[in-house]
Amino acid sequence: MIADSLQKNKHLLWRAGFGVGINQIDDLKNKNTKTLMNELFKEDSFKEVTYDTPDPVFAADYMNSTASAEMKKEMQRINREQNNELNLNFLNTIVNSKEQMREKMAFFWHGHFASRVVNPKFNRQLLNTIRKNALGNFKELLFEVSQSPAMLNFLNNQQNKKDHPNENFAREVMELFTMGRGNYTEKDVREGARAFTGWSYDKEGNFKERKNLHDEGTKSFLGKTGNFNGNDILDIILEQKATAQFITAKIYKFFVNEKADQEIVSRLSTNFYNSGYDIKKLMTEIFSSTWFYDQKNIGNRIKSPVELMAGIMRILPMHIQNPENLIVYQKLLGQMLLYPPNVAGWPNGKSWIDSSTLMLRLQVPQIWSGLRPLEYSPRQDDDIDMGMKSRENALNKSFKNPNITIDWDRIEKLFANRNCEDYILQNTRSLDMSSVNNFSDRSIKMNVINLMSTPEYQLM
Repeated sequence: MIADSLQKNKHLLWRAGFGVGINQIDDLKNKNTKTLMNELFKEDSFKEVTYDTPDPVFAADYMNSTASAEMKKEMQRINREQNNELNLNFLNTIVNSKEQMREKMAFFWHGHFASRVVNPKFNRQLLNTIRKNALGNFKELLFEVSQSPAMLNFLNNQQNKKDHPNENFAREVMELFTMGRGNYTEKDVREGARAFTGWSYDKEGNFKERKNLHDEGTKSFLGKTGNFNGNDILDIILEQKATAQFITAKIYKFFVNEKADQEIVSRLSTNFYNSGYDIKKLMTEIFSSTWFYDQKNIGNRIKSPVELMAGIMRILPMHIQNPENLIVYQKLLGQMLLYPPNVAGWPNGKSWIDSSTLMLRLQVPQIWSGLRPLEYSPRQDDDIDMGMKSRENALNKSFKNPNITIDWDRIEKLFANRNCEDYILQNTRSLDMSSVNNFSDRSIKMNVINLMSTPEYQLM
């Protein structure tokens, strides 16, 4: 069964973006889905996400053995401040950018090319590389990401030298970024690692091939033999149809349905491969297909924490006095931008929900509306805290009240002659509206908050 136009448009806005924006409600019911898709795909001139704090001149040398403890401490503070600012500015772009498809695709690649480094300059560079190429060509994206200091640092390639190869980078490029397990051998990993020897970067964050550290010998990789370097290895990987298949299957599971339809994935991946890895073409094919709008693909994905937060922020016009609070919500809910759990990125689906995160997820709309306090505190885990442990008490005190002001008058006017649930929920089939109304004073404000507090709102 195919969805009606309002449901189709909501579905598209959630999958090709971060949900219905308050400015989109007026004409959502009557808008042609193709017109909406063109709006989502429209790309303006590219603007970088950045931070305002200037990079200190001593940044590159602060961790050397001669730096004083005070200097190291100060540098850690600046790094934390810049990474937090970068995080919030990316979240703000996700919520407010008209280029919703670019940011949603960037959010996907951010989890696919997962890296976690302390250096905010490297983080900024990788984030903007991903955003700039998000709907471009996968080959260009792969090459730029593979040569970024953040990724080379995170996967230890600056320790990859001739006679002492480090296999970490070569392995993850094949296993997680391109072909997936089962499409290469351990020998391919070893030979690939030899080809990547000497790939490094300078302290300014520029990619450098250190020729004196590169293994010039002959390598055999995926059935080919030659004096390969890192670029040759990436080219050979892209020649493999397994690469297009792996990327397409992952995109399908993220944007369409966790249960992949192998026949559709196979068809999409053939077209993706034949297009020379044109990402925009692949996404256009997905969102233009009738099967994308089948009922089985609507309201079947659990929102990730960032999708949940961004969705609420897009539909409720709000002023946030202390936006740094939002980082604590990311931590509590288990998805902190720029800080994936490991090189495999964030797991999706049911892994977002456990007893503590589910309760908080259901309560966020009430907490942000000022109807209840935040009764959770960040876990004592300094790895996730990025050195915030010393601020734990201050955190717990200052984050009880998120200081969010919502323009309820605007919401009241907007929904005066509309059913809130038609715009807020993806799937109302399982919802008992009488029980929602029982908890409500029948005002639009309480109706909206209660709808966002249902298990149904967790799905998109």
